Amino acid sequence: MNPDFHIPYIVPTALLAVALAFKLPTLVRASRDPDVRATTILLTCATAVLVVITPVNIHRLNVWTGIPNIAAPWAYSFLTAFCATGLTMIMRWREPPSERRRRRIIAIYWIYAGIIVALWATFLLADVPEPRIYDLDTYYATTPWMREHTLLYVLAHMVSSLVAASMLWKWYPEVTNRWLKCGVVFLQAGYASGLLFDVGKLIAVLARWTGNDLDWLSTQAAPPFALLEAILVALGFLVPQAGPFLHGWGRDQREHIRLRSLWRAVRVIEPAAATARLGWWAPLDLRLMQRQQRIHDALRLLAPYFDAAAYERLYAVAAARYPEPKARGAAGALALQDATDAYRNRTPHDTSDQPQIGPGVTDHIDDVARALRHPRLLDSVRHRATTTESTTAHA
Repeated sequence: MNPDFHIPYIVPTALLAVALAFKLPTLVRASRDPDVRATTILLTCATAVLVVITPVNIHRLNVWTGIPNIAAPWAYSFLTAFCATGLTMIMRWREPPSERRRRRIIAIYWIYAGIIVALWATFLLADVPEPRIYDLDTYYATTPWMREHTLLYVLAHMVSSLVAASMLWKWYPEVTNRWLKCGVVFLQAGYASGLLFDVGKLIAVLARWTGNDLDWLSTQAAPPFALLEAILVALGFLVPQAGPFLHGWGRDQREHIRLRSLWRAVRVIEPAAATARLGWWAPLDLRLMQRQQRIHDALRLLAPYFDAAAYERLYAVAAARYPEPKARGAAGALALQDATDAYRNRTPHDTSDQPQIGPGVTDHIDDVARALRHPRLLDSVRHRATTTESTTAHA
């Protein structure tokens, strides 16, 4: 057994296994969501197919069970379940919930469940004593019952790929959501790869029936298309669900990082109420919300210590050299630092009943947070402001 031949199976199997691992927590949280359940089943079946058809695992199954070629019905059963789940998911995407859709989905599951039963029945009736790792389909192409077994899984897969591709082709012009559109493209490419796999297998089997030898189509040409189909179809169903989540996660991550400097600057302010401690493993949106709330509370507590006149002077100095966003950010950051120092010293500038921190800070939070990441900019503006004040005082 050539170990190099197993390498192409490892990468897609690992990718699908990782995707399944990431999907399992979602299944736990939303186990009643039919789309989540279907996606999990699809990934499970796709991963199981690739695990079972890896040559080393075929050999292990033969040895462990003592039944030659037992991997065939297992792999083809998972493949058939994969086909059924794919078809029903496309139907859920395309059609709104209705009694008609529900009946059609149930019918598909029953049909493919029947095919799985037939696969096991034909295998048990077949006489396949010689273990075949790579060429099972063509080696037993003329054997009673194993011949039907092979045709059954190939035709079932071919029909599901054709039906799925046809539905997707008609539906594509109507899709407006960019993530869903991307998923449809992956699915189309995946089912096209599946059809090439089926054609290669079918031609090789038919060649055996006519006394010819085109086994290379089944053993060498077809398998890469099956691996490609598993990856593309899994991506097609994952992208519309994972895409928006990853997009939102990326946006929240950027916001979380952007606010880090401002959050650190106001950490010295004692919160009005005790805050829950969240570790790095806590959901990002929850950590971002806590950081935003912490900043909001700190700015409210700093309001009496904010020197609006000093802010205007700092802004005038910064605006003479930098564009407005950068000047607003630098002036706000410096005024915020001064307010923090005043808070430590308990020397408020505003003793009114409802003091408010200046709009230069509250209306330009992002600019202030960005400026706090550039201490040289702040030192330069403060130095210029101090120099200007000193020159004015001497004049």
